[in-house]
Amino acid sequence: MSASTVETSHQQIVTVIVTVLEDVLNQELTDVTAETRLFDDLSLDSTGVLALLMALEDNLEMEVDPEDLKQSDLDSIGSLAAFVAKNR
Repeated sequence: MSASTVETSHQQIVTVIVTVLEDVLNQELTDVTAETRLFDDLSLDSTGVLALLMALEDNLEMEVDPEDLKQSDLDSIGSLAAFVAKNR
């Protein structure tokens, strides 16, 4: 897989995460990047995390194993995208 394919895949995952977050948070998200922090910047709570993960499972046709998920995977949109890419 070429570097551009990996980058495109990562960016596509980020785009899906942002779209799902808009639904979970019930608000349009502008000016978010891979560095946007889920808890500090977007005020995501534990219920929101569950809704986010379930929606990502549906949208990306994957299954999240809670034992594989670390707190650091939820630090930012980018860290969550990296987790998703690694576990798809």
